[in-house]
Amino acid sequence: MTSTFGSQSAGASPPGVRAAGAGVPVCRVLVTDLDGTLLGGSAAARGRLQAVLAAHPEITVVFATGRGLSSVQDILRRDPLVPQPRWIIGDVGASIVDTRDMSHLDVLEERLRAGWPGTSSVRDALNRFPQLVFQSGVRQEGRCSYYLRPEQLTEEITDAVAQLGCRWTYSAGRYFDVLPPGASKGNALELLAENLRWPMTSVLVAGDSLNDLSLFLLGAHGVIVGNAEPALRAHVPELPAVRRPEEVGAAAIAETVCDLGWVERARPVVIGYHRPPVRWAGGSWRQPSSPNGILPTLRSVLDPAVPGSRAALDAVWATALVGDTSPGPAGHGTGLPLAFLPITARRWAGYFHRACKETLWPVLMSQPDRMRFDPLAWADYEKVNTAFADHISAHADQGATVWLHDYNLWLVPARLHTMRPDLRVGLFHHTPFPAPGVFARLPVARQIRASLACLNWAGFHTDAFANNFHDTLAGAPRIPATGVHPLGIDRTAVETLARNHTAFTSGPETEGGIREGSDEMLVLCVERLDYAKAPVQKIHALWRLFDQYPQLRGRLRLRLICPPPEPGLRAYDTTRSRLETAITELNTAHATPGWQPVQYIPRSLPFADLVHHYVAADVFWVTSLADGMNLTAKEYIAAQHATGRHGTLVLSRYAGAATQLAPAAVVTDPHSPHDDLARDLHQALTMPATERRARMAHLARLLDDHSPAQWAQQILTSIRVAGGAPS
Repeated sequence: MTSTFGSQSAGASPPGVRAAGAGVPVCRVLVTDLDGTLLGGSAAARGRLQAVLAAHPEITVVFATGRGLSSVQDILRRDPLVPQPRWIIGDVGASIVDTRDMSHLDVLEERLRAGWPGTSSVRDALNRFPQLVFQSGVRQEGRCSYYLRPEQLTEEITDAVAQLGCRWTYSAGRYFDVLPPGASKGNALELLAENLRWPMTSVLVAGDSLNDLSLFLLGAHGVIVGNAEPALRAHVPELPAVRRPEEVGAAAIAETVCDLGWVERARPVVIGYHRPPVRWAGGSWRQPSSPNGILPTLRSVLDPAVPGSRAALDAVWATALVGDTSPGPAGHGTGLPLAFLPITARRWAGYFHRACKETLWPVLMSQPDRMRFDPLAWADYEKVNTAFADHISAHADQGATVWLHDYNLWLVPARLHTMRPDLRVGLFHHTPFPAPGVFARLPVARQIRASLACLNWAGFHTDAFANNFHDTLAGAPRIPATGVHPLGIDRTAVETLARNHTAFTSGPETEGGIREGSDEMLVLCVERLDYAKAPVQKIHALWRLFDQYPQLRGRLRLRLICPPPEPGLRAYDTTRSRLETAITELNTAHATPGWQPVQYIPRSLPFADLVHHYVAADVFWVTSLADGMNLTAKEYIAAQHATGRHGTLVLSRYAGAATQLAPAAVVTDPHSPHDDLARDLHQALTMPATERRARMAHLARLLDDHSPAQWAQQILTSIRVAGGAPS
């Protein structure tokens, strides 16, 4: 089959995962030999180079090899660490193949093979040299290849080749190739580049043997890998564009594409979390539309202004860039080291909206009856996890520490274990981890367990969650090390904002709200919209409280700051409808002129404003049915204590924070059928001042003074140690 030339293409990205920088034409071409070069080095180095090339589809990959097409196809089928080439220069430069349909470029091959006498004529002429052993098991086109020992290469043999009007190459102390007079890897590349308009300044060639010599004489960038035969090093002139690193095989190529600025340098620490701190929408960078407790933690960990954070970590945050349009040339302005993985909106909807929130989330919250499993959405989850693993690998240095966050990347460990066994991989669960029987309700439980068993380390907020994880993986070939590291808050930052608190004035967030000096009691809830937070149950409890204690009407207000999830996420639609109906009914039934019992704020607030609400509240009410930690409870304590206030914390026993704060909080059970929510809230509202002061002082002592940056360093050390590195 004859191929025609189309536009230069690096090949398609996986469906649903957009090419980084899509729409920006960049000509970068890697032309590499196979044996000893692309296929050389450790599996880890090869896996990283494959991931780098997968993450940068703007780099066109060309194989330049002594192998024939069928041999190359066999390698592509059986070796998962070989990147997909766009073109193949085969048969030591006598063949050029378009990999879109595996067709030969006849128009170029005719020029390369001009003057070729034919295989039969060559073999007949060289039969008189018994030391030449024809490679009969190798399919050859436009060449004749022999095995020959170095001491048997004589002038008589080379003269016989010259009399045929052919040229020869000898490489690796073993391979003697007879070629058409115009065939070589360099000549084939030159013809291909001319037809595709590749400037040699945009080409990088890589090789390890003498049959690669012609590639290095074209004026392209070059890399002679560290394991190259001495003869190649001796014959290639000392040129500024040709690098000669000590690294062998694939590692040398990866280092060179980084040195050229084609890719970012690999980092010793890669943080993998699917949610970015900014999003591209409407032609500009914007803040996330829904609240997320992990984002501010990672911000503080990687903020260069925080001592001991990013500078010490030398880390990069691998995250998603969701949407169908590419960002403009201006940066995102966060100052954070972000490595974006572009994901289409349709793929994100299947992955996050459905697989994560409709399948996995109900099980994590120990409500498996809410689970909805869609095989198509799970396929999206698998594809995004595969893309994330490749993306992380592309940014991870040899032996790097990879710190994954949460259930959204549960399948990443298995792929990293296969392609990058050199990495030390840990995953911190910010959510609860369910009991084994609940986890087993997942249709994909076995697949997830197999991946989690590939971790070096798994972290949790509480011992109970860690024990559930360990029991769930019982029977696995290996069980990761586990650690319990309760996440704290940036206490200094919260206290500073609290001390700067000023009295509220009426406005969109505080209309009808509490001002300094008011006799009205304020109960505050700060939580994202989620059935696991029991928002409807707390409204029903408030209704019962007013029925039992009518004197509280006009004196008590619940302020519910409850931002909705991101647009398109439907898992909480029923909860939102029931919540808003319950609020409307309660306010209608109990409101008086100038007062209503519930102030509902269904949007995110700036953190400084949130701290002001913490300072103003008499009671902070957490009613989670299941919760990983609940940092808002800790923020409330810090704000109250810093300003000399003595509010009361009512805390669900199912929040991870209860493990630490229960001795001084009013602990409530939202699952109890005995009206615990209303009873415990009433206890907090009527608590004597001396008890409130004592409890708040105790809560302040229970708060961990470790900053998120210190917490992160502890976890990274745990991952490294679990992976076999010294502490």
